[in-house]
Amino acid sequence: MLRELRVWNFAVVEEATLELGPGLTVLSGETGAGKSVLIEALALLVGGRPSADAIRAGAATAAVEGRFEADGAGAAAFCGEAGFDLEDGWLILRRELRRAGRNRAWINGSPSTTGMLRNLGARLMDLHGQHEHQRLLDRKNQLLLLDAHGRHEALAARVRKAFADVRALSLQVNEARAREREGIERADYLRFKRDEIAAAELVAGEEDALAVEERRLAHSEELIALASTLYRRLYDSDESVVDQLGDMGGQLARLASIDPEAARFGELGESALRNLEEVGRGLAGYRDLIEHDPQRLDEIRARMDVLSRLKRKYGGSVQDVIRTGEEARRELESIEGAGDEVARLEELRGAAVRKLERLASDLSVRRRAAAGALADEVTASLPGLGMPGGRMEVSLPELGEIAAHGAEGVDFLVSLNPGFPPAPLRRIASGGEMSRLMLAIETALIKVDPLPVLVFDEVDAGVGGEVSHRVAARLVGLSSAHQVLVVTHLPQVAAQADMHYSLDKVADEASGKARTRVRPLTKEERVVEVARMLGGNPDSEKSRAHAEELLSHSLAG
Repeated sequence: MLRELRVWNFAVVEEATLELGPGLTVLSGETGAGKSVLIEALALLVGGRPSADAIRAGAATAAVEGRFEADGAGAAAFCGEAGFDLEDGWLILRRELRRAGRNRAWINGSPSTTGMLRNLGARLMDLHGQHEHQRLLDRKNQLLLLDAHGRHEALAARVRKAFADVRALSLQVNEARAREREGIERADYLRFKRDEIAAAELVAGEEDALAVEERRLAHSEELIALASTLYRRLYDSDESVVDQLGDMGGQLARLASIDPEAARFGELGESALRNLEEVGRGLAGYRDLIEHDPQRLDEIRARMDVLSRLKRKYGGSVQDVIRTGEEARRELESIEGAGDEVARLEELRGAAVRKLERLASDLSVRRRAAAGALADEVTASLPGLGMPGGRMEVSLPELGEIAAHGAEGVDFLVSLNPGFPPAPLRRIASGGEMSRLMLAIETALIKVDPLPVLVFDEVDAGVGGEVSHRVAARLVGLSSAHQVLVVTHLPQVAAQADMHYSLDKVADEASGKARTRVRPLTKEERVVEVARMLGGNPDSEKSRAHAEELLSHSLAG
């Protein structure tokens, strides 16, 4: 709800403050007093484009500020998403125009773009008349309101969810197909790598064992000769070291018999003899095990060449090569299974598409019923609003393919003259007819339209008599669910207001410039203003009596 509107140096308004409440608020005054200027200020506040003469003559800047109660879920959700803090449930929108420099906008004191202001404003207010951002001219909003009127928003939400599921699965199918195509191109290389490594039958650590064996075979003759020589000298000759130590044993025993302190030398000599005997016997066995096998040496060297080649191609060690082969095998298995994954995902997508088609079909049926009901309801109300030949239709053109919002678009069509085919709302030229048509549509949507504030300009243009009372009654009915602001020349409408503001032009004695004065009317002043609007002399008792009678029958009070 709009609680306060403040305007500075905007067109003919030097400064004005309007304190607003719920229900119906009326703005009245003589032609040219500046009533529509306040509507233009509201349009600017919610993201509209300023006119060339928006800044008051002689002023450098103009500003409009509105203080709203954020009583709609849409506004609160927008602020949460956009990062604007709600100040105890209040929203303060401000727009400033400059002759030099860029225009500026704020939401709750934080700088904002005009686009963000427009998005937030669409959740707060709608202006009906000849204004650029009338919500009901937008097909997307028409569709949302039609779904709300038909009470099938939940079904529409399920269609959006099903559409999102289909898109997500389509993306997964495309990705799986791309992987499959890439895999087919890569499979031959992976298969060759896997098979080449597998054929080598690699064993972790074998390269170290092969290096030892290769060195032994390469030096086999030298090893045999060395082992034989050492064996003879230590163990198997007349003058062997073992025989010589044996002979020395008696001498060491004699030494110990004379001097017990020398006994330890005999023990050491005996130990050395046993060790040398073991070395000699070991050398004989070692010599007998060494093979001189040129063929085996060639085999080992060939194997080592294989390992070296694989390491150069696939890794720094045999273990790295083995790991590379395993990775190639797993990747190849993944590629070979990609076709199965594509088939699985396509099956899931097919099921999701069938679900989307079923839900969209159900939604189409519900929308056709709601379209007929809404069109009939609005058409039935048009004669009472001064459009006796008017009729409304709701067109639901098929899209050819299902979109997020369903299988059809929507267009509110209207014909205000018998014999003329219905045309889209946005082609209606008359501001008054547009406002009354919007009044009829808003009345039909009163129970489902969440927008807090509705503004009507020129709603009474070209009407009078009994139609004036009907327009007033519709506005009062609408104000039971919305805050309604109306610019009017009709006393029948003014008499129904919960709040009544009057606008008139006065001359500024200091500057000599005309300015618009905006003031709330007291009960007595309302009598005078309604008498003026009735066309009589506001000072005559007869005119005042007529005005008082009209006010006494106020539906708003």
